[in-house]
Amino acid sequence: MTGPSTPRVLIDCDPGHDDVFAIAVAAQHCAIVGVTTVAGNSPLTNTTRNALIAMDLFGLHFVPVHSGSAVPVNGQEGRYPEAHGRSGLDGPVPRTPSRGVDGTDAVSFIIDTVRATEGLWLVPIGPLTNIALALRRAPDISRRVAGISIMGGSLTHGNMTSAAEFNIWFDPEAADEVFRSGAPMMMCGLDLTHQVAADGRFIDALESHGTDTSRFCAELMRFYHGYSARLVHLEGESAYRHRVPMHDPCAVMAITHPHLFTVERLHVVVETAGTHTRGMTHPDLRPWADPTRANVDAVVVARRDQALDVVLGALMR
Repeated sequence: MTGPSTPRVLIDCDPGHDDVFAIAVAAQHCAIVGVTTVAGNSPLTNTTRNALIAMDLFGLHFVPVHSGSAVPVNGQEGRYPEAHGRSGLDGPVPRTPSRGVDGTDAVSFIIDTVRATEGLWLVPIGPLTNIALALRRAPDISRRVAGISIMGGSLTHGNMTSAAEFNIWFDPEAADEVFRSGAPMMMCGLDLTHQVAADGRFIDALESHGTDTSRFCAELMRFYHGYSARLVHLEGESAYRHRVPMHDPCAVMAITHPHLFTVERLHVVVETAGTHTRGMTHPDLRPWADPTRANVDAVVVARRDQALDVVLGALMR
């Protein structure tokens, strides 16, 4: 349901299971003015198809979808994780989208949409390649957006390496450009998203709801949850109790449900050259750090149960 105060968002994504869950939350609580796709969780052909499947799943038939960057800004082919399977949306029986993309130049679409839409939030929940290229071509959009709410980085630990979270690690040069752009930024990193984590009961609730959408999302969750449990060598009842982070929905909920989160203003830089730290988002946590240099609203605490209720409600809508 939308109204005069409903945030307008453009979602830049690389679906990916949790990207689909984020789109569900945005479909219920935002006015989605467009979706752009980028390589990340899977190659661009997969992430674009999966975004179109999400459009069908949540009735977003009139939301424009534009495909974007197939490789990071350095031009090198990315390495894709196993967490989302070969299709990027493993788990359910594969579906064929009901339509194709509206265009293949996501960067131009982002620029034009920001310039034409007052108070627009960019919500990148994949690598920041498209966003960096848009800012590079049109620096003025950094002053036009309401903000950029990203899922990426971490104030504590990584997942692709001990230092680097996947979205930043995949294209650290792009992330560096975005973090230095001067645009108002909100960052939901791993230290935050691991607080919003769902166990087997979440899957049960989706299955019992019994709609086509909820059953499809339950199968997505079963694959995603199972991969996460196997990663830490759990099975049986221990695997059922295991909690898998709902990464990407946090970047949407930080806009739509700010009362569920605590934010800290920090200066954060992206490491692009370190042997062990490439892709790390490094915060200045010194007590005497100059507050005027802060460039990011880092989301640091979540109210877990309430946030999960928002996601579950969106998937059962």
